[in-house]
Amino acid sequence: MIVNTVPQGWEIIYQQAHGVLAAQLAYHLKPELQCSHWVETLLAIGNHDNRQKTWRGHDGLTEAGAPADFTQLPVSLEQAQALAHAVRFQSRWVTLLTSMHLSLLYEPLRGTSNATDTFLDEQLELQKNCRKSLNIKLKEAQQAYAILNWCDSLSLLLCKNELPAGARAIEIAQGPDGKTYTAWQLADGDVQVQPWPFAEKKLCVHVEYRLVKQLQFQNDAQLAEVLHQTQPLTRNWWLCSNNR
Repeated sequence: MIVNTVPQGWEIIYQQAHGVLAAQLAYHLKPELQCSHWVETLLAIGNHDNRQKTWRGHDGLTEAGAPADFTQLPVSLEQAQALAHAVRFQSRWVTLLTSMHLSLLYEPLRGTSNATDTFLDEQLELQKNCRKSLNIKLKEAQQAYAILNWCDSLSLLLCKNELPAGARAIEIAQGPDGKTYTAWQLADGDVQVQPWPFAEKKLCVHVEYRLVKQLQFQNDAQLAEVLHQTQPLTRNWWLCSNNR
Protein backbone atom coordinates (compact mmCIF):
# COMPACT_ATOMS: atom_id res chain seq x y z
CA MET A 1 0.00 0.00 0.00
CA ILE A 2 0.92 3.63 -0.45
CA VAL A 3 -0.10 5.46 2.72
CA ASN A 4 -0.31 9.23 2.95
CA THR A 5 -1.09 11.17 6.11
CA VAL A 6 -4.00 13.57 5.64
CA PRO A 7 -5.96 15.68 8.17
CA GLN A 8 -8.84 13.19 8.14
CA GLY A 9 -6.62 10.16 8.79
CA TRP A 10 -4.99 8.00 6.13
CA GLU A 11 -5.14 8.15 2.36
CA ILE A 12 -4.45 4.63 1.12
CA ILE A 13 -3.63 3.71 -2.47
CA TYR A 14 -3.21 0.08 -3.39
CA GLN A 15 0.04 -0.54 -5.22
CA GLN A 16 -1.93 -2.25 -7.97
CA ALA A 17 -3.82 1.02 -8.46
CA HIS A 18 -0.51 2.85 -8.70
CA GLY A 19 0.33 0.42 -11.52
CA VAL A 20 -2.85 1.40 -13.35
CA LEU A 21 -1.83 5.07 -13.10
CA ALA A 22 1.60 4.19 -14.50
CA ALA A 23 -0.08 2.46 -17.45
CA GLN A 24 -2.23 5.56 -18.08
CA LEU A 25 0.93 7.67 -18.32
CA ALA A 26 2.45 5.22 -20.79
CA TYR A 27 -0.72 5.16 -22.88
CA HIS A 28 -0.46 8.90 -23.54
CA LEU A 29 3.23 8.96 -24.54
CA LYS A 30 4.21 10.33 -27.92
CA PRO A 31 4.53 7.60 -30.58
CA GLU A 32 8.28 8.22 -30.87
CA LEU A 33 8.69 7.35 -27.17
CA GLN A 34 6.77 4.10 -27.48
CA CYS A 35 8.36 0.76 -28.34
CA SER A 36 7.54 -2.47 -30.14
CA HIS A 37 5.06 -4.86 -28.52
CA TRP A 38 3.24 -1.77 -27.25
CA VAL A 39 0.12 -3.46 -25.89
CA GLU A 40 2.25 -5.98 -24.00
CA THR A 41 4.36 -3.12 -22.67
CA LEU A 42 1.23 -1.46 -21.29
CA LEU A 43 0.27 -4.75 -19.65
CA ALA A 44 3.70 -5.09 -18.06
CA ILE A 45 3.50 -1.53 -16.73
CA GLY A 46 -0.01 -1.98 -15.36
CA ASN A 47 0.86 -5.28 -13.68
CA HIS A 48 4.36 -4.50 -12.40
CA ASP A 49 3.25 -4.20 -8.75
CA ASN A 50 0.82 -7.13 -8.65
CA ARG A 51 0.97 -10.30 -6.55
CA GLN A 52 1.24 -8.45 -3.27
CA LYS A 53 2.11 -10.53 -0.23
CA THR A 54 -0.81 -11.93 1.75
CA TRP A 55 -1.10 -10.39 5.22
CA ARG A 56 -0.63 -12.89 8.04
CA GLY A 57 -1.00 -10.92 11.24
CA HIS A 58 0.59 -7.48 11.30
CA ASP A 59 2.24 -7.39 7.87
CA GLY A 60 0.25 -4.32 6.84
CA LEU A 61 0.78 -2.36 10.04
CA THR A 62 3.53 -0.38 11.72
CA GLU A 63 4.56 -1.20 15.29
CA ALA A 64 2.15 1.52 16.43
CA GLY A 65 -0.75 -0.15 14.60
CA ALA A 66 -1.00 2.38 11.79
CA PRO A 67 -1.38 1.35 8.13
CA ALA A 68 2.14 0.76 6.82
CA ASP A 69 3.41 2.41 3.65
CA PHE A 70 5.28 -0.05 1.44
CA THR A 71 8.53 1.82 2.13
CA GLN A 72 8.17 0.94 5.84
CA LEU A 73 8.06 -2.80 5.16
CA PRO A 74 10.81 -5.26 4.22
CA VAL A 75 11.08 -6.16 0.56
CA SER A 76 9.16 -9.36 -0.14
CA LEU A 77 10.96 -12.05 -2.12
CA GLU A 78 7.71 -14.02 -1.97
CA GLN A 79 5.92 -11.33 -3.99
CA ALA A 80 8.75 -11.15 -6.52
CA GLN A 81 8.73 -14.90 -7.04
CA ALA A 82 4.94 -14.98 -7.45
CA LEU A 83 4.98 -12.11 -9.96
CA ALA A 84 7.85 -13.63 -11.94
CA HIS A 85 5.92 -16.89 -12.17
CA ALA A 86 2.57 -15.31 -13.09
CA VAL A 87 3.79 -13.16 -15.99
CA ARG A 88 5.26 -16.16 -17.81
CA PHE A 89 1.70 -17.04 -18.78
CA GLN A 90 1.20 -13.68 -20.53
CA SER A 91 4.07 -13.35 -23.01
CA ARG A 92 7.84 -13.37 -23.34
CA TRP A 93 7.83 -9.58 -23.72
CA VAL A 94 5.84 -9.03 -20.50
CA THR A 95 8.11 -11.56 -18.81
CA LEU A 96 11.22 -9.74 -19.99
CA LEU A 97 10.17 -6.28 -18.80
CA THR A 98 8.84 -7.56 -15.49
CA SER A 99 12.01 -9.56 -14.86
CA MET A 100 14.14 -6.48 -15.57
CA HIS A 101 12.08 -4.54 -13.04
CA LEU A 102 12.56 -7.25 -10.43
CA SER A 103 16.29 -7.21 -11.06
CA LEU A 104 16.39 -3.46 -10.50
CA LEU A 105 14.47 -3.75 -7.22
CA TYR A 106 16.19 -6.79 -5.75
CA GLU A 107 19.78 -6.64 -7.03
CA PRO A 108 20.80 -4.41 -4.07
CA LEU A 109 19.85 -7.36 -1.83
CA ARG A 110 22.29 -9.74 -3.51
CA GLY A 111 24.33 -11.50 -0.87
CA THR A 112 21.71 -11.31 1.87
CA SER A 113 20.51 -14.89 1.38
CA ASN A 114 21.00 -17.88 -0.89
CA ALA A 115 17.34 -17.71 -1.94
CA THR A 116 17.73 -14.09 -3.06
CA ASP A 117 20.91 -14.81 -4.99
CA THR A 118 19.31 -17.80 -6.71
CA PHE A 119 16.29 -15.71 -7.66
CA LEU A 120 18.46 -12.91 -9.08
CA ASP A 121 20.57 -15.35 -11.10
CA GLU A 122 17.40 -16.92 -12.47
CA GLN A 123 16.13 -13.51 -13.58
CA LEU A 124 19.33 -12.68 -15.46
CA GLU A 125 19.20 -16.02 -17.24
CA LEU A 126 15.51 -15.56 -17.99
CA GLN A 127 16.13 -12.12 -19.49
CA LYS A 128 18.92 -13.50 -21.67
CA ASN A 129 16.68 -16.30 -22.92
CA CYS A 130 13.78 -13.92 -23.60
CA ARG A 131 15.99 -11.57 -25.64
CA LYS A 132 17.34 -14.47 -27.65
CA SER A 133 13.88 -15.91 -28.26
CA LEU A 134 12.48 -12.50 -29.26
CA ASN A 135 15.57 -11.78 -31.37
CA ILE A 136 16.24 -8.40 -29.77
CA LYS A 137 19.42 -6.73 -28.54
CA LEU A 138 20.06 -5.69 -24.97
CA LYS A 139 19.81 -2.01 -25.94
CA GLU A 140 16.26 -2.45 -27.29
CA ALA A 141 15.22 -4.22 -24.10
CA GLN A 142 16.76 -1.45 -21.98
CA GLN A 143 14.94 1.26 -23.93
CA ALA A 144 11.63 -0.57 -23.49
CA TYR A 145 12.26 -1.06 -19.79
CA ALA A 146 13.08 2.65 -19.45
CA ILE A 147 9.44 3.34 -20.33
CA LEU A 148 8.23 1.14 -17.48
CA ASN A 149 10.69 2.68 -15.06
CA TRP A 150 9.80 6.24 -16.10
CA CYS A 151 6.06 5.70 -15.78
CA ASP A 152 6.53 3.90 -12.48
CA SER A 153 8.61 6.79 -11.14
CA LEU A 154 6.16 9.52 -12.13
CA SER A 155 3.20 7.52 -10.84
CA LEU A 156 4.92 7.13 -7.46
CA LEU A 157 5.73 10.85 -7.29
CA LEU A 158 2.06 11.63 -7.85
CA CYS A 159 0.65 8.97 -5.54
CA LYS A 160 3.03 9.81 -2.69
CA ASN A 161 2.48 13.58 -2.96
CA GLU A 162 6.19 14.10 -3.56
CA LEU A 163 6.03 17.01 -5.99
CA PRO A 164 7.72 19.86 -4.05
CA ALA A 165 5.88 23.01 -3.07
CA GLY A 166 6.60 26.32 -4.75
CA ALA A 167 6.74 24.95 -8.30
CA ARG A 168 10.19 23.49 -7.64
CA ALA A 169 11.23 20.80 -10.09
CA ILE A 170 11.96 17.20 -9.12
CA GLU A 171 13.65 14.59 -11.30
CA ILE A 172 11.43 11.78 -12.56
CA ALA A 173 13.81 9.42 -14.33
CA GLN A 174 15.63 8.97 -17.60
CA GLY A 175 13.28 8.26 -20.48
CA PRO A 176 13.70 5.80 -23.36
CA ASP A 177 15.24 8.64 -25.39
CA GLY A 178 18.04 9.00 -22.85
CA LYS A 179 16.81 12.39 -21.64
CA THR A 180 16.27 13.15 -17.95
CA TYR A 181 12.75 14.40 -17.22
CA THR A 182 11.60 16.68 -14.41
CA ALA A 183 8.17 17.59 -13.04
CA TRP A 184 6.73 20.38 -10.90
CA GLN A 185 3.32 21.45 -9.68
CA LEU A 186 1.87 24.86 -10.44
CA ALA A 187 -0.10 26.98 -8.00
CA ASP A 188 -3.38 25.88 -9.62
CA GLY A 189 -2.50 22.20 -9.10
CA ASP A 190 -1.61 21.40 -12.69
CA VAL A 191 1.57 19.37 -13.19
CA GLN A 192 4.15 20.27 -15.81
CA VAL A 193 6.72 17.85 -17.21
CA GLN A 194 9.87 18.87 -19.04
CA PRO A 195 10.66 17.91 -21.72
CA TRP A 196 7.05 17.23 -22.63
CA PRO A 197 6.61 13.49 -23.41
CA PHE A 198 2.91 13.17 -24.17
CA ALA A 199 0.99 13.27 -27.43
CA GLU A 200 -1.62 15.73 -26.09
CA LYS A 201 -0.73 19.19 -24.78
CA LYS A 202 -2.91 18.56 -21.72
CA LEU A 203 -4.30 15.36 -20.28
CA CYS A 204 -5.95 14.04 -17.14
CA VAL A 205 -4.84 10.91 -15.28
CA HIS A 206 -6.27 9.45 -12.11
CA VAL A 207 -5.89 6.91 -9.34
CA GLU A 208 -8.36 5.38 -6.90
CA TYR A 209 -7.74 5.72 -3.17
CA ARG A 210 -9.50 5.08 0.12
CA LEU A 211 -9.83 7.59 2.94
CA VAL A 212 -9.55 5.80 6.27
CA LYS A 213 -10.36 7.80 9.42
CA GLN A 214 -9.48 5.11 11.97
CA LEU A 215 -5.90 5.80 13.10
CA GLN A 216 -4.89 2.48 14.68
CA PHE A 217 -5.70 -1.17 14.09
CA GLN A 218 -5.30 -4.29 16.18
CA ASN A 219 -4.28 -6.53 13.30
CA ASP A 220 -4.29 -6.96 9.53
CA ALA A 221 -7.77 -8.45 9.53
CA GLN A 222 -9.24 -5.32 11.10
CA LEU A 223 -7.48 -3.06 8.60
CA ALA A 224 -8.55 -5.28 5.70
CA GLU A 225 -12.17 -5.16 6.81
CA VAL A 226 -12.14 -1.35 7.08
CA LEU A 227 -10.56 -1.06 3.64
CA HIS A 228 -13.14 -3.45 2.23
CA GLN A 229 -15.99 -1.37 3.68
CA THR A 230 -14.54 1.96 2.49
CA GLN A 231 -15.78 3.24 -0.84
CA PRO A 232 -13.02 4.20 -3.29
CA LEU A 233 -12.53 7.82 -4.25
CA THR A 234 -10.73 9.21 -7.29
CA ARG A 235 -7.88 11.68 -7.41
CA ASN A 236 -7.18 13.43 -10.69
CA TRP A 237 -4.11 15.24 -11.99
CA TRP A 238 -3.99 17.50 -15.01
CA LEU A 239 -0.65 17.29 -16.79
CA CYS A 240 0.15 20.17 -19.11
CA SER A 241 2.98 21.27 -21.34
CA ASN A 242 4.81 24.57 -20.97
CA ASN A 243 2.98 25.78 -24.08
CA ARG A 244 -0.56 25.35 -22.74
